[in-house]
Parts: sequence; C-alpha cells; structure tokens
Amino acid sequence: MDNDQHSIRSFRDLTVYQNTYSAMLEVMQKVIPKIPDIEKYDLTDQIRRACKAIPRLIAEGYGKRHQKAGFQKYIDDAMGECNEMIVSLEQARDIYHIDNLLISKLVSTYDVSGRQLYKLSESWTKMKSKL
Repeated sequence: MDNDQHSIRSFRDLTVYQNTYSAMLEVMQKVIPKIPDIEKYDLTDQIRRACKAIPRLIAEGYGKRHQKAGFQKYIDDAMGECNEMIVSLEQARDIYHIDNLLISKLVSTYDVSGRQLYKLSESWTKMKSKL
C-alpha cells in the first residue's frame, strides 16, 4: 500500500512495517539456516532477536503515537535494530560467505527502513508540535 495515497489506519499500513516484516521472514527462512551451529548463542541469536524486534517496535510505537516520548522511543529503538541488522548481516556474509545477493538486498532494505523510520519520527514530531 502506498502511504502517500492512502490513509494510515493501522501500523500494518506503514510501508516500513511491511518491508521490515517481509525482511524478517527472509532472514528467518533463508539466512538463519545457513549460519553454522557454532554461532547459535551469538550471531544467530542476535539476528533472530533484531529482525523480529523491528516490526514489533514499529507496531508498539504506533500504538503509543499519542505520546510523543513513547512513540519516539520505539521508533529510535527500531532504527537502532535496523543498524544492528545491517552489521550482523554483513558479518554473516563476510565470515560465513552467505549468499551475497540476498544479504545485499536485505542490507538495503534495513538501510532504507532506518531512513524511513527517521523521516517518520521527524514528521510525527512536526505534526505533534503543531497540535
């Protein structure tokens, strides 16, 4: 759904939510199985938690959008998790030679998502200050 042409009635209508949810599915189904068991309690665990956290934080932040500080905290945390995913995916690619094209696509998704979250935060702050 294009957010510029449709009203946002739910966090599910946010492009950034849709993109990070889809990326999470790809990470869980296509990247995690390729990471060696030796990384079970380190890189694998970190990637699992971070990729799942982003759409959750967006959803929770959206639910608290009436609270400037509450909304901002969740969006900031989601941006941080996007950055963490970029580093973790690059580590998986560079250490374990996991699918370069897939990792590049996912890194791009998380990079764009981080910027979208920043713009969402800025827009929301401007809108709230006008009220």
